[in-house]
Amino acid sequence: MFGAGKEEHALSKTSFAVRKRLPWLQINLATAFLASMVVGFFEDTIAKITILAIFLPVVAGQSGNTGSQALAVTIRGLALKEIRIGQWLRVAKKELMVGFINGVAVAITTGVVVFFWSGSLGIAVVIGISMILSMVIAGFAGAVIPIGLKAIGQDPATSSSIILTTVTDICGFLSFLGLASALSSILGIV
Repeated sequence: MFGAGKEEHALSKTSFAVRKRLPWLQINLATAFLASMVVGFFEDTIAKITILAIFLPVVAGQSGNTGSQALAVTIRGLALKEIRIGQWLRVAKKELMVGFINGVAVAITTGVVVFFWSGSLGIAVVIGISMILSMVIAGFAGAVIPIGLKAIGQDPATSSSIILTTVTDICGFLSFLGLASALSSILGIV
């Protein structure tokens, strides 16, 4: 799932392991810079509302874990032949709903904690909405990425997580910082 191919074994030579893993780590690094660029687009907002920076890992972590859960279940389903590529829409719909329901539950908890931490109802609302959006997207991505890779003849276990991390980080940061920027004057968080 993290760029370690099926050819590598626990006792493979170090040079072989590096040759198989390093390209995926370089791709992961490039995608991390993409996520950093998204954060950079909102530099002015973060400068005005510095507490937003504190909550970025919360959004990224929750959406990442949501996507990873969907990813693991989907890859297992493909490996055990419980699902076929043609069932992608059914799997995606299920993970959209799971992401939404879990997103609402997590948003309520997060909103309460953020409200007491920051003293701002606006930031609590923004992170709550962002949590729902990012978890829905993460669940969907966690389902469709491995199915899509399988459909094009790639092993979903070797690169799904790197693609998923990119999607969840970018969508999580974009939803959180984008909402904070767009709604800051309405919600009184400036």
